[in-house]
Order: sequence, then structure tokens, then C-alpha cells
Amino acid sequence: MNRDSLKKIKFPKLSIGQLVFWVFTIALSVGAYIFVGNLTACWNLTNLPGIAPAQCGQSNGTSQFNPEGTPIAPADLPPTPVIAPVVDLPPAWDGASRINILFIGLDARDLEAQDGPPRSDTMMLITIDPLTKTAGMLSIPRDMWVNIPGFGYSRINTAYSSGEGAQLPGGGPALAMKTVSNFIGVPVDYFLQVDFAVFTDVVDMLGCIEVNPTEDMILDPVGSGTDHFKLTWGGTRQLCQGWKVLAYARNRHTSGGDFDRAKRQQEVVLALQKKVFDPEVFPSLIAKAPQMYQELSYGIHTNMPFEDALKLAVLAKDISRDSIKSGVIDTTMVTFDNVTLGGQNASIMKPIADKIRVLRDEIFTSTGPLSPIAQGDVPALMREEAARVRVLDGTFTPGLDQRAGTYFQSQGMNVTEVGSAAEAYSQTTVIVYGSKLYTVKYLQTTFGFTDKQIKFVSDPASTVDIEIRVGSDIAGNIP
Repeated sequence: MNRDSLKKIKFPKLSIGQLVFWVFTIALSVGAYIFVGNLTACWNLTNLPGIAPAQCGQSNGTSQFNPEGTPIAPADLPPTPVIAPVVDLPPAWDGASRINILFIGLDARDLEAQDGPPRSDTMMLITIDPLTKTAGMLSIPRDMWVNIPGFGYSRINTAYSSGEGAQLPGGGPALAMKTVSNFIGVPVDYFLQVDFAVFTDVVDMLGCIEVNPTEDMILDPVGSGTDHFKLTWGGTRQLCQGWKVLAYARNRHTSGGDFDRAKRQQEVVLALQKKVFDPEVFPSLIAKAPQMYQELSYGIHTNMPFEDALKLAVLAKDISRDSIKSGVIDTTMVTFDNVTLGGQNASIMKPIADKIRVLRDEIFTSTGPLSPIAQGDVPALMREEAARVRVLDGTFTPGLDQRAGTYFQSQGMNVTEVGSAAEAYSQTTVIVYGSKLYTVKYLQTTFGFTDKQIKFVSDPASTVDIEIRVGSDIAGNIP
């Protein structure tokens, strides 16, 4: 493309509503996963809906499960020593590498008892690849017998309480992240923990979702048995209230016990994603975004910076349901045993490492758990993704827009538009409309742009993926 073919345009000003909407999208995405952390078989918080039945019995199937959903086995193992671990927190996300997020939920019975730090009830490891626009979900049973760094072998659900109780750097979440990273064999970048009430609020705001139960279930909101909802299997069913979705996802009283519950949790995740991006629902969320974000943000706990949350929001709209792989560590990947923990008998699952490794590689990537990653030849990665780039002159220098467009073209960028910015810029600003993050990484590494100079916004009508508003800081370097 020559200079004459480059057309001038004016960039529309950033809409506050659009920005707030994408902030809400992050809260909603987290809310979609809340059951991962907070849906337990015996929820006892009396001031919230969706309380579990008063008696948590065993499965009616052929296998026998304890109240925690673990198959019962007659064996015993000695307790393990306690040593204070050293926790290394992950570095900041560069916005282009594969990112892994651990969703943690706390055991409601521990919270109500207020007897020391709570254990985690459920863990789900989420992986997102910005380059291929794919994602994956791996559910980890809470009774998995693993090596907790510094504490020896124990159930994986004790990692959180051990980190909290020992007041380690980063507390329970940091030790849980370290434990999962060692167990699965991939880095864990961030954690997300969502309060119980947020989930039911999200579903009530969104409306009905579709599920496919494999067995008849009784969904009980209060545990009294007098006010319940019978969900029958055999085709698609609609659940239109938050407490019903909560009860569906937390129910362990099926033939597969805890393993069935993990599958239902992932089913609800995908159902909520489908609901959010439904063309009939999506536009209305924009109008509701300020109110919904204000109501939901209180219940989100994470070590993820706000800037990274915005990057994930930009990615979310480009990841289709068909591009999300899901997996559950099930009975074929573990053996069952019993141990003595705290002087009491406890059922555990011992991992079969080779089988879990195969599942991990299927979910995280087809070529290895750490690939692809934003390393190597950054210019080549930028050229490969072929982001549509708009170049605007923010210095009002005659002809700079044309020269800048030609210059960035010479670097291998797909410059499709040039023009003048609506205002003057002393520092160059990069506006990111789509998930073309390798181009962003190239601009950062080549020109030294800081995170403050990179802005992530949503504009479905945008004709470009990246907009470079050239400031006086680099104008003198453009030939």
C-alpha cells in the first residue's frame, strides 16, 4: 500500500459506557466461575440462598461416597510433617503469553464453624492463550493426595488453610497456587476467588440458563425438604434462579459423586458464557453494566491487576465455546485410599501421574503445557498475527501521519488507515481494540512504551485492531 492509498480518518472518543462494560465483563466472567470455588455439598450459610441439605448422605449409585464426595477405601497412612514453605509469587503478565488462573473456593462449613482458616472446597485451573484464542478448564478434586510445599503430603484442599494459618507471604492463595503448579506441572499466574452471593446475583440478573442433567435431582434452597425443586434428566432443562443453578452445580448425590459435580460446574461455566454473548442478551448488558459492576465487585478477590483484567476482557469476546477444552481428573486417573489426618480417618485420591499428564497436555496445548509463549522473535510474532493498524498524528506536524504510516509498514505492520488525532499527545498512546497482543508486545519492546501508554477499550464497530496515536516523544525518530 502506497502513501496515496492511506486514508485519513477521525477516531471516535472513548465511551465511558464501553469501558465500564468491559470492567463488568471481568466481574461477570469471574462470577461465571463462582461455583468453582463456593459450591459445596453441605453449604451452611443460613443468611444466603442455596443452602445445602441438612444431611449430606452417600451416593445412591453403585459406588459409596463419604459426605465430601470421595469414594470410601479401607486403608491407613501415617501423618506428614509440617515445615514452613517459601512461596515465590509469579511475575506480572506481559499480555501476550499464555496465562493460567486458579479459581479457588472455600469450604462453607469451615467458614461457619470459624475454627481456624478454611480449606478450599474446589479448585479449577483455567488457561488462556491469546495467540490462538483458545482456553481450557481443568478441575482438580479437593481430596487429591499431593505434596504441599513445606508441609509434606496431604489433601490438596489443605494448602489454602495451611498458607493462611502459617501467615505465609501471599497467604492461602499463594500456597494453593504453588501446590497446584507443582502438581499439574504448569505455572500459575493468578488466583481468583469469588464470594458465594455473587454467583446467585449474576444468574438472577442474567436470567435462565440451559443445562443437561444426567440424573434426577432434588434442588433444595433451605435444607428443610419442604421447599425444593425436582430436576429430571432427559434432555435440556432451564434453570432461571440463582439458587437453583447453585444447587445443581454443588450437588454430589449422584452416581459419580464429586466427579459428576466437577462436570456440572464446567457445564454451568459454559452455559453462562453462552448466555452473556447471546445476541439478544449482550446489548442489554451494556445498559446494565454500571449497576451490575457496582453490585458485583465487592465479592471478587484476586491478585490480578486491573490492567490485566482489562486485557482478559478484550480476549473474552474472541474465544468461542468450541475453542474451550475442559477436563476432570476422574476415577481412571486416581487410586483410592484412606489416611489419618488430625487423628481422624480421611479418604484420599492418589494421582496416577502419567494419565493426569496426558489430560493436562490435551487441555493446555497440543504441543506442551508452556507453549505457545511470547518469547523468541517478537517482530515475527507481530507480523504473523497481522493486526490491522491505524496511525494517527498527535503532533499536528504536516505530513507526519503519512510518514508514520509508511514507517510502521516498513517494520512489517499491516497499516490500513492513517489520519490526524483529535488532540495533541506528548507521549505516544496505543489503543487496543482487539486481542492482537503480539503487536502490543512489539511496540513495547521496540519503543519502550509503558503500561500507562497502552489502553484497552471495546468498540465492536472498530475497523482496526490497534491504533497508534503518535506523540512528540517518537515523532523525531520517524524518517
